[in-house]
Parts: sequence; structure tokens; C-alpha cells
Amino acid sequence: MFYQSFEFYQKSLQAWNPFFDLGRNLLSQSSAFYPDATMNNSLKALLEAGIDLTKPYDKPQFGINHVVVDEDRFHVRETTVLEKPFCKLLHFEHTDGLERPKVLLIAALSGHHATLCKSTVETLIPTYDLYITDWIDAKHVPIADGKFGFDEYVSYLIEFLELLGAGSHIIAVCQPVVQALIATAVLAKRKSPVVPVSLTLMAGPVDTRINANQVNDFALRFPREWYEQTLIHTVPFGYAGAGRRVYPGFLQLGSFLSMNLSSHIEKFQRYFQHLLNGEMDFVERHREFYDEYLAVLDLTEDFYMETMDRVFREHHLPTGVMTWQGEFVDLGAVTETALFTIEGADDDICAAGQTEAALALCKNLPASKKQHYIQRDVGHYGVFSGSKFREHIAPRIIDFIRRSH
Repeated sequence: MFYQSFEFYQKSLQAWNPFFDLGRNLLSQSSAFYPDATMNNSLKALLEAGIDLTKPYDKPQFGINHVVVDEDRFHVRETTVLEKPFCKLLHFEHTDGLERPKVLLIAALSGHHATLCKSTVETLIPTYDLYITDWIDAKHVPIADGKFGFDEYVSYLIEFLELLGAGSHIIAVCQPVVQALIATAVLAKRKSPVVPVSLTLMAGPVDTRINANQVNDFALRFPREWYEQTLIHTVPFGYAGAGRRVYPGFLQLGSFLSMNLSSHIEKFQRYFQHLLNGEMDFVERHREFYDEYLAVLDLTEDFYMETMDRVFREHHLPTGVMTWQGEFVDLGAVTETALFTIEGADDDICAAGQTEAALALCKNLPASKKQHYIQRDVGHYGVFSGSKFREHIAPRIIDFIRRSH
């Protein structure tokens, strides 16, 4: 009933949106309501804010149609090259015909859509033949399509790499650094020809015992049963995935917001002041961020609980007990894939040191193939988006892949 109750609340809130929109349009067409300019601007700002607070936040689109390389502009075509029940593999195809290294960008499956990496994609497209995992909201996946858990996630990555073929590179952002590392080890142990040439791990939970923060503490605070009973709910009727047990995206969003509530309140206050002043450039940047940030998806119960157990509660990877399809994962098999770990000094979701741990775990990988970088003055999202990503982190990734290729 909890999921249904939230749905009712959300739709009740959204019902007000047309009235705010009507009021704004009427006010824009006539100043007769309040001849006083200050009062008129204040009322318009309130209506604009009301529209933003009551609108539905649907899955955003990448909408990347062109890129500029060396001052030359050419088109990019987004296509789906493989569609699985829980993920689409998207390809950003260049139309200039030039050959570029293939890169699989693995977006996180942790509540937000892959479009959270739009800035990452835009930065990397000019240099690479880029593919990205576009995870599907579990509430839209029928129960008949089966389960999706931790092992299935790794299997998807292996299948994607087999599709890309030999000579490919991986960049994993946040949550999937663990699965990317496992997939690489599995392929290395098999001596597969599609073992990635390089693996870049960005701000992910390889070993959450290091510099444990409130995210890690929360995962250990209660017995396992509490998380199942409190955080797992059933998708209501009206969705293709009705009856599927999920960790709802709105719960994950609530936890994200609560971690930095004062910061979000300050941002809203600045946004409202910009509305009052008619500074629409600032308003649009605010909206662009929150249109993405507030759009969330559901995770399957299997994937959420297995990730909670293996990564955050029992630390399977750093303690050497991680398995995939019943077999132990041997990180010692990784001997050829160049490994680059990247962290943000101010990351409050994945603390500094947790991703770097991968370097020591790949004990048989030569030091010459290992690299680490920590970016000062950035939090979690700044590791893969924003000015410091574009100016400092992306050039290092590009140079790393160039030297590895």
C-alpha cells in the first residue's frame, strides 16, 4: 500500500500543475491583475515555482545531435544496438566515418537514469566511439521477463563487451565499478579476446570499509530484514511491472535529498530570487539540473538486496569471497587491462580511498598499468560532470586510454 499511497499523493500534487500554468499565462498576457511591477513579478515567480514543484519528472532524453571537433561541427546519431529486458545499449554514432576507440560507459543503476551522465557523454563523444548502458525502470519490466540481480548485471556487461569486440575500453561511473571489475576479471580468467584494454573506475564502492561515511553506516545500521520490510515495495497496477518487488526510486531520491537538505534548500532560495529578478539564464540552469536529479527509476529487489549484501554489508570483493554464477571471482587474473581509479576529495557518497582500493586488489597487474587521481574541491557528481570534470578529469581519462590503446 505504501507505493500506492505515494502514487496517489504524487498525482494529487500534479493535478495543481495546469492551474499554476494557467495563472502564469494569464499574468504574462496582462498586467491588470497587479499594476505594481514588484507585486506582479512576485506573483509570477510564485506561479513559476508552483509549476516546477508540481510537474512530473519523467525520464530525460540525451538529445545530443551534434558535436564540435576542432571547430568542425558534425552530426551524431543515437541508436539502440541491443535491447535487454532491463537495459538498452545505446550507441552515439559519428557521421564523419572516422575510426575511434570503442568505449563502454557504464552508467550507475542507483536510482537515477543514465542521462545523469549526459555531461560525461558530451565530453567523451568527440574522442570515442561511445556506447552507454541505459538502464530500464524496473516498474516497466513485466514479471514474465524474469529476475535481475547482481549476477545478471555482470552478465549484461560481459554480453555488451562481446558485442563491442576486441580492443574496447570501459569507463564505469559510481555503483557499477564493482560489476565492471568483476566482468573484467571473469573475461581475463577465460582469456577472452574481448577483455577490455583499459578500465577506468570513477567514484565507486570497491571497499566501503575505507573512510566509511553515512551512506556506508546506513547499510550496517539495521538487520537485513529491516531493509527488506522497510525499503522493498510492490509495483502497483497500472505499470507493466505490476506485482514486481522493487526498491522505489522515490525512496532513493529521498535519501539523496536528506543527505544534503540544507544545500538543496539554499539552491531553491537562489532559484526563487533569480525568478524574482527575471534572471532566466540562472533559472534554466537550475531547472536543467533538477529535471535530471528528480527523475528517478525503481531497482529490482534482487539487485538492491544483493548489492547491499555483497558490496555494503559483507564486502565480498575486498575480502576475496565475491562470486559470479557460483564461481569465485579472481581479481588476480587481471594482468593486462590498464586500470585507472578516480575519486573526488569531497565525495560524501563514495569516500576517497574506496575506489582506489581496486589497485591493490588487482595484485598481479603491473604498477606501470595502474594509475590513480583524486580531484580536489569536487563532490560525487563533480567527478563525472561539471567544469572540473571537463578541465581536469576528462583530459586525464583521454590520455590514459590513448596510452593504453
